[in-house]
Amino acid sequence: MASVCFYFQVHQPYRLRHYTIFDSDTNYFDEHKNAQVCRKVAGKCYLPTNQLMLDLIRRHEGRFKVAYSITGAVLDQFKEYAPEVLASFQELAETGCVEFLGETYYHSLSFLFSPREFAAQIDAHRKAVQELFGQTPRIFRNTELVYNNALAETIEQIGGFDAVLAEGADHILGWRSPNFVYRPPNTQHLKLLLKNYRLSDDIAFRFSNRGWREWPLRAEKFSQWVNAVNGNGYTVNLFVDYETFGEHQWEDTGIFEFLRQLPTEILQNPDNDFKTPSEVADAYEAADVVDVPHLVSWADTERDLSAWLGNPMQNNAIHELYNLEHMVKASGDPDLLDSWRKLQTSDHFYYMCTKWFADGDVHKYFNPYDSPYDSYINFMNVLDNLRSRCATGAPSRQDSLLVATPA
Repeated sequence: MASVCFYFQVHQPYRLRHYTIFDSDTNYFDEHKNAQVCRKVAGKCYLPTNQLMLDLIRRHEGRFKVAYSITGAVLDQFKEYAPEVLASFQELAETGCVEFLGETYYHSLSFLFSPREFAAQIDAHRKAVQELFGQTPRIFRNTELVYNNALAETIEQIGGFDAVLAEGADHILGWRSPNFVYRPPNTQHLKLLLKNYRLSDDIAFRFSNRGWREWPLRAEKFSQWVNAVNGNGYTVNLFVDYETFGEHQWEDTGIFEFLRQLPTEILQNPDNDFKTPSEVADAYEAADVVDVPHLVSWADTERDLSAWLGNPMQNNAIHELYNLEHMVKASGDPDLLDSWRKLQTSDHFYYMCTKWFADGDVHKYFNPYDSPYDSYINFMNVLDNLRSRCATGAPSRQDSLLVATPA
């Protein structure tokens, strides 16, 4: 049996407007740019791909299944800028063939810096998924698939999750295959689902690369690779950004036609099926324990945290941000808290990345600034204003004990 498990990350950050040291406006975010990007990607990716997913579910009478991890940041933007996109995800939820995963509300790296904030964002995201899609997430996916043993232990302590997702990096698997279900050490019931990065990246990154020896990639060829897993594993975990369809891989590359044909080709083999992550966790026992003492992610060739914390600018910015947590929460100001949380989104630190090696083109494509240094200066100008608001508006530490901290 080879169960194909499709999971898609759906996310857009709140981008900052140009902010100088002379600014005093507390509106830090570029509403025009955020609306423009949200609507553009909606037209190129979210709406056509959601319609295609709905068509595939109906055509295959429920045998085709997928999962989404949608950040609270993009859900809020859908509500404001593209409500038709939110409605299309809700229509998918009603099919019973779509699972929604849990994650941090603001796509943050809070696990690394604030356990309390990490738990609060998971709870807020869980409530949003329940309200909008009528589901309670059973599977946890941390921001950028950042993972180690401690994260698994934390997720089990928080409770409510049956499995966690992670990158199937070679250096953590060794001789083992990502096509099995595993278990983290020091946990009682939690399972670990690992991304098959080779097959995932064939779709997400290599699909339109004419220099790739497998180009052009057709659904028939890909299904043969999936068939090869039979007898060598139970699940093929394909974890990709949803923007792969139509935005990163444009329509004229044939990506939509590939997706349209893929379920038919895969289901031709009676040993294959599609499962959501929770169905995979329910169906298969853990084959082994995978020990991951050091942090891994799904980013870049290194699959570490260097895309967000690889230089002094990034480290300074994120530490200064989390140093404000007590003051922000003690202020009791919901606008201040909202701004501080939007600043936690990992994209802001990704824009400061100075890596220009094999992954340089990726960093340039996603970076709205002329340079990482411009991104850092802009972010710190915003943070200085936020800090000054905390200093003038927050009560003393003793008084703050009487102030209810927002969740």
